[in-house]
Amino acid sequence: MNVSPSVWLLTVAVLCVLIAADFLIGRRPHDVSVREAGAWTVVWVVLACVFGLVLYARAGGGPAGEFFAGYLTEKSLSVDNLFVFVLIMSKFAVPSRYQQRVLMVGVLMALVLRAGFIAAGAAIISTFSWVFYVFGAFLIWTAWKLVQDARKEEHDEEFEENKLLKAVERRFGVADRYHGTRLWVEQDGRRVMTPMLVVMLAIGSTDVLFALDSIPAIYGLTQDPYIVFTANAFALMGLRQLYFLIGGLLKRLVHLSHGLSIILGFIGVKLVLHALHESGVPVPEIGIPFSLGFIVLVLAVTTLTSLRASRRT
Repeated sequence: MNVSPSVWLLTVAVLCVLIAADFLIGRRPHDVSVREAGAWTVVWVVLACVFGLVLYARAGGGPAGEFFAGYLTEKSLSVDNLFVFVLIMSKFAVPSRYQQRVLMVGVLMALVLRAGFIAAGAAIISTFSWVFYVFGAFLIWTAWKLVQDARKEEHDEEFEENKLLKAVERRFGVADRYHGTRLWVEQDGRRVMTPMLVVMLAIGSTDVLFALDSIPAIYGLTQDPYIVFTANAFALMGLRQLYFLIGGLLKRLVHLSHGLSIILGFIGVKLVLHALHESGVPVPEIGIPFSLGFIVLVLAVTTLTSLRASRRT
C-alpha cells in the first residue's frame, strides 16, 4: 500500500481521539463490572472490523485480509499476555479500583514503544531481505518454547521484576503504600515513586518484551508498516477491557499456548518460504486467505478443546 503522510496523520489522530475518549470515560477509579468490560470489548472489536471494511473498500481484499489476519494474531497473543498481567497485579497488590488506570497507562506506553519496533522492523526488512530467515527461525523457536512453557505450567509462577525496573526503583525509591492514582509523593523529605507508577512501568516494559515475538509474527503476514501499526493498535486498545472481561476465565484456556505455538510456527514456516522465494528458490508461498483461515481454525479449535478440558476438570 502507498499510504500518504496525510493518511498516516489522520489515522494517528483518530486513534488518539479514541484513546482520549476511553481515558476520559474511565478516568474515575472504580471496580470495572463484567457488563462494562463486555460492552467496551464489543465496541473495540466493532471499530477494528469497521476499519478492516474501510480498508477493503479503499485498497481491496489483499490489504484487508492482511489486517484481519494480523489483528487476530496480535489479539490472540495479547490474550496469552494477560496471564502475566494477572501475575503483575497480584505481585504489586493493586487495589481493584485502580487496576483499569494501571492497564490504561501501561498499554498506552506499550503502544508508543511498539511504534518504534514497527518502524525499525520496516527499515530492516526494506534493507536486508535475509532478515526473513532470522524472523522465521525466531518464531519457530518461540513456538517450541511456548510448548515447553505450557508443559511446565509457568503461568502459575510469581512475576519477577526485570533488571531495568529494579534499577529504576533503586534510583528513585518507592513509597510504602498506594496514594490513590498519584505517581510521585514526598516521603521522608525525598520525592519517590508510588507503587502505582512502578506497576505501570512493569506492565509497559513487559508488553515491550512481548513485542519481540508479536512484531516478527505480524511481519510474517504483511510487510506493510501501516497495516502492522493499525493491527497492533486495535489489538492493544481493547486489551484493558478484555482483562476485566475474561480475567477470571483465563485459567480455563488451558490449550491457548499450544494454539499460539501452532500459529507462530506456521508463520515462521511462511516467513522462511517467503525468504527462499525472494532468494530465487522455486518454493510455494502461503497466501493471506489460507493464512487467515488457518489462524481462525486454530483459535476456534483451541478455544473449544480448552473449554471441554476445563469443564471436565
